[in-house]
Amino acid sequence: MNIPENLKYTEDHEWLKVDGDVVYIGVTDHAQQELGDVVYVECETVGEDLEKGDSFGTIEAVKTVADMFMPVGGKVLEFNEELDENPETINDDPYGDGWVIKVQLSDSSEVEGLMSSQDYSEHIGD
Repeated sequence: MNIPENLKYTEDHEWLKVDGDVVYIGVTDHAQQELGDVVYVECETVGEDLEKGDSFGTIEAVKTVADMFMPVGGKVLEFNEELDENPETINDDPYGDGWVIKVQLSDSSEVEGLMSSQDYSEHIGD
């Protein structure tokens, strides 16, 4: 299981890459394996200010459809439009080209409450 050390993680199997006060958010390798082949990703919240815990979009796989939730509060700056044409990028490269949204943090201290790679590894029993 791939769990990069430079990222933060949530119990809902999302990862965050922090770059100053901007974060990239995607789904973990564990999540994409559990979901199966991703066939569609939707995000209609670009430009919106969302609170931690709000749904920012959905991910549809062969097996299921799941909501994705904001691990931190902030303004959704961008949706990865690559996923419109190639949603399977989440399966192929979940921590790179498979990122889902880019967010302007409203409170950077919220990042501190997220899991480290070691904590996440223990959370999923890896």
